[in-house]
Amino acid sequence: MAEETAAAEQVPPSALELLGQAIASVSGITGYRIESNELVADAARDSLLDVMTALRDDPRFSFEQVMDICGVDWPDRVERFDVVYNLLSVSLNQRVRVIVTTDAVTPVPSVHTVWPVATWWEREAWDLFGIIFSGQPDLRRILTDYGFEGHPLRKDFPMTGYVEVRFDEDRKQVIYEPVKLTQDFRSFDFLSPWEAMTTLPGDEKVFTERAEQAKG
Repeated sequence: MAEETAAAEQVPPSALELLGQAIASVSGITGYRIESNELVADAARDSLLDVMTALRDDPRFSFEQVMDICGVDWPDRVERFDVVYNLLSVSLNQRVRVIVTTDAVTPVPSVHTVWPVATWWEREAWDLFGIIFSGQPDLRRILTDYGFEGHPLRKDFPMTGYVEVRFDEDRKQVIYEPVKLTQDFRSFDFLSPWEAMTTLPGDEKVFTERAEQAKG
């Protein structure tokens, strides 16, 4: 009786779990997990091209499209960057997210030979994070200006940036110069520093008029 109850309580693996087990058999995949009902696989950086080619060409997977490539910065880690690849199989209606890690100087193999459209996203990851892609023939900035300094989505990049671009009326041209704040930070004297703002600065007279009307 106990064996029958245990058998009844066993839940068959989900489609995502079965897909994860199949992907885990690909050489270069180091692990997989399901997060928020999405399949995530980790891959070894040096095996990335073989992994992506297998995920595209193996009929069990048929990930014909890379939908997005992006970076994530974890500055406290030795390999501070995740490079995230979101893949889609149109024919099998399934998705997987593949992640590799790297640091600021170690290149990640470009997958533009697997999916030519990857060039756009690899350029974006280089521009915003400084992630290097080896074998990428067109690693140029794509969102910031060619003269831009630094990579603005790194966690240690200042919110103000390093330089600002403006049109100089006297010189009649666009110029670059170090960032300078044109206005000091203002401090507002609200009714209580421990409560949310209840009165916009300049509107205190409304309460004064109401108090006078109440007296009258």
